[in-house]
Amino acid sequence: MKKAKKIINDPQHVVEELLEGLVAASDGEIKKLPGVNALVKTRLLPGKVGFLIGGGSGHEPLFPGFIGDNMADGAACGHIFAAPTPDVILEATRSLSQGKGVLYVYGNYAGDNLNFDMAAEMAAAEGIETRTVRIWDDVASAPPERKDQRRGIAGDLFVIKVAGAVSATVDSLEEVTRVTTKARDSTRSIGVSVAAGSIPETGGPTFELADDEIEIGMGLHGEPGVSRQRLLPADPLVEKMMERLVADLPFRSGDKVCLLVNDLGSTTWMELLIANRRAQRFLQERGILVYDTLLGSFCTCQEMAGLSITMMELDGELRRYYDMPASSLGFTKV
Repeated sequence: MKKAKKIINDPQHVVEELLEGLVAASDGEIKKLPGVNALVKTRLLPGKVGFLIGGGSGHEPLFPGFIGDNMADGAACGHIFAAPTPDVILEATRSLSQGKGVLYVYGNYAGDNLNFDMAAEMAAAEGIETRTVRIWDDVASAPPERKDQRRGIAGDLFVIKVAGAVSATVDSLEEVTRVTTKARDSTRSIGVSVAAGSIPETGGPTFELADDEIEIGMGLHGEPGVSRQRLLPADPLVEKMMERLVADLPFRSGDKVCLLVNDLGSTTWMELLIANRRAQRFLQERGILVYDTLLGSFCTCQEMAGLSITMMELDGELRRYYDMPASSLGFTKV
C-alpha cells in the first residue's frame, strides 16, 4: 500500500494546527475557543440567531472555511473524518447564543447526528434553544423515498450560504430553520471518484479502486456508490450523473438552478471545466436555466481524485438569500 505524502507536523495535531492556521488567515475575524476544536466569529451581530455548522475535519474548506459575513457564525470540528464531540459543540453553542437560539446545520452522518443531538439536549438544560437541519443531498446514498437516510456532501455549500444570509437578517429561529430546510430540500448532489484520499495519521487510502475503474456515487470518505465500472470519458460520465440528479427532485424545464462542480481534492480545473461544459449543455437541452455556476474545491476528502455535481432549485425566496453578498475564507460572493 502506497502512503500519501503530506507536509504536516505531528499527525495527531493536524486538526489543531489547521484551525490555528485558519485563524491566522482571518485577519482577526475568527477566533478559536479555548481548549476545544471550535472556531467562532470574533464579532457577532448583536441579538442575532446563532448559526453553527460542523463535522469531521479533512474536508476543508468545509466546515471552518465557511465562517464569515452572511455565512456561518461558528464551526465545531471533529478529528479527521470524525464527528465533533458533544462538549465541543456545546462550547460553540454557548459562544454563539444571544437569546434568540442557535441553528445547527451539518451532514447527515450517524456520529454527527448523535453528537449534535446530545449537545442540543445539554444546551436545552442550560436554557439555550436549538434547531437542527441535517443535509442529505447525496442522491446515490438512498432512494428518494428514504431521502432522510442520505448523506450530506457538497450541497452543504448552498445550504450554508442560504442559512447564513437568512440568519443575518431574520431574528426568528423558527423562520431561519424553515428557510434553511427549504434550501436543503431543494438541493441534490452526486459524486464520482477515480482515486482515494488518505488519512493523515496512517497515510493510507480510505478505499481501494483499480487504476482503470471509477466509482459513481462515491461518498466523501469512500462510502460505496451506485456502481463501479471501467473509467468513462467525461461526457458520458457527466451525462449519467446529470440524469440521476435531474430525475431525483425532479428538476423540470423552466426551473432555475445554481450549479456547483466541486473538486474532491486533487482534480484539475481542466477536468472541472470539461465536466461543467457537458453539465451546462445537458441542462440547456432540457430547458433548465443555470442562474449561477460555481467551480472549485469546497467539499473535499484530502487528495481524493474526483468531482461532484450539485444543483439547488431556486424560487424567489431562496434566490434573494443566495444573492446576498457573503465573505469567508472558503467562499465569497459579491
